[in-house]
Amino acid sequence: MIAFTPSDGSAGAVEGAGAFFERATARDVLAWLRLLSDPTDSAAIVRALGRPPIEMRQVDIARVVQVARKAKLDMLAALGPATEAPQMPPEARERIERFQALHGEAQVAFEALRPRLGCSPQELAAELTIASEARLLGGETFSGPRAQTLEATVELMREEVLGGATRIAGRLGELRLDTDLDISHGVVRSLELVKLAALKERPPGQSVAEALDDINQRLLAACTPLQREIFQTSTLDETLLGAERGEPEDGSRPALAPAARGAFARREEPSLQAFLPRRGDGLVLSASDIDTYRACPLRYKFARVLKIPSPQTLHQRFGIAVHQVLERYHASEHTTVQQMMELFEGCWRRGGFGESDVERELHSKARAALVLYHRHLEAHEAEPVWFERSFSFKLGPHHLRGRVDRVDKLPDGAYELIDYKTGRPRTAEQLKDDVQLSLYAVGARESWEVEAERLSYYYILDDLKVPVPSAEMDTDWIARVVAEVGEAIMEQRFEPTPSPAACGLCDFRIACPAWER
Repeated sequence: MIAFTPSDGSAGAVEGAGAFFERATARDVLAWLRLLSDPTDSAAIVRALGRPPIEMRQVDIARVVQVARKAKLDMLAALGPATEAPQMPPEARERIERFQALHGEAQVAFEALRPRLGCSPQELAAELTIASEARLLGGETFSGPRAQTLEATVELMREEVLGGATRIAGRLGELRLDTDLDISHGVVRSLELVKLAALKERPPGQSVAEALDDINQRLLAACTPLQREIFQTSTLDETLLGAERGEPEDGSRPALAPAARGAFARREEPSLQAFLPRRGDGLVLSASDIDTYRACPLRYKFARVLKIPSPQTLHQRFGIAVHQVLERYHASEHTTVQQMMELFEGCWRRGGFGESDVERELHSKARAALVLYHRHLEAHEAEPVWFERSFSFKLGPHHLRGRVDRVDKLPDGAYELIDYKTGRPRTAEQLKDDVQLSLYAVGARESWEVEAERLSYYYILDDLKVPVPSAEMDTDWIARVVAEVGEAIMEQRFEPTPSPAACGLCDFRIACPAWER
């Protein structure tokens, strides 16, 4: 299934320590290691499903995620119910069954391999992840000896854990053309070559559409049921018909358009249109959606279109806990700092926090920050009038929605929109292209008929309020951003845009091709 080492037998000799782990095949093994040691690692499962030897289509992976979310199962547990889902096509069911067979064999081999790893599977996965991401994130790199040790371990895994792929591939030798998926795809591709050749030789004056009707009927007559299904769901005909609009009026036969040739060369994935957050002629979007897409379109696809589950990080859970404390404090009749502390301790317990050094430090920081928040709230001249207030409005064809943490009425009668943050503060200069609060200002005007004079981020842990420059409160600018992002999403432009800042926050690095050499 996977060939790692160069011809001289030394993986590190050609690529150097670290580069080996960025190879797509090495990252395939890493994905398998991660999903075998942690069945809830959805991003690793998505990579294993999408890469050889499974090669499941993205649209079918999206259907598996739908089943998982609806049944409240992890991705691995959802594969069985997914094969019984009516929306899952036969081809996808076969690929799921192939994955399940490989997973079962790999799991048995993996258990036998554990004593030879020299560390826990989780520790090995963490080390390999660091090695494969060091170049882009600027993280730890490995010395030659350590890299060679890791390479040898990965090679061992390839041989023992993934050796079952060879046995599965051996079944192709039975040549059951009516049931084998891979051979059926090969047959259909050959038939499409015949189709293109026949179109080139069609009589002068005959349209592509007329010729396709006859050619398709003849080719379909030679297909098995499975091949017929693959043949009829191909996107080649759509592209060929679209290219026909460029034919000259003199009845001659032009060469096939580049788009038509390209459609055959790069068998495009089926459209993900059904999984886009559509409403009417547009999309349902939030400020977070827009920021995610602008940071990396592929990350938006994984998170918002495929909706791959990802676990909350410690700092995400911490931020949620602090937000909950403030929301519940302001929603109640509480007025004292002691009552705020009681709410915090309750939210902390429900958040499932432990006793690690990091968690204890966050606990102490939060208590101190909330005391300062309460003190400044009492001395605050402005009057907080709304908390966690939602808005929804239409901007062009798109529907925008969100929720403002706090709205203050200033002494002069103007309003200030405030969003709480528990991360590292950003400067006013860094916020000059801020989308979130600019969009909130438009939402307040459109949904509540409130004109916000000020927009600010309140960094709770630093007791710092940073205003967004008023020059950025530009309705035309935010409308252009929404239109550009919405158009790109509807056209399914989901190319990765890797950077240390964007990738450092991404949960889907194992599934991202930008991390590979």
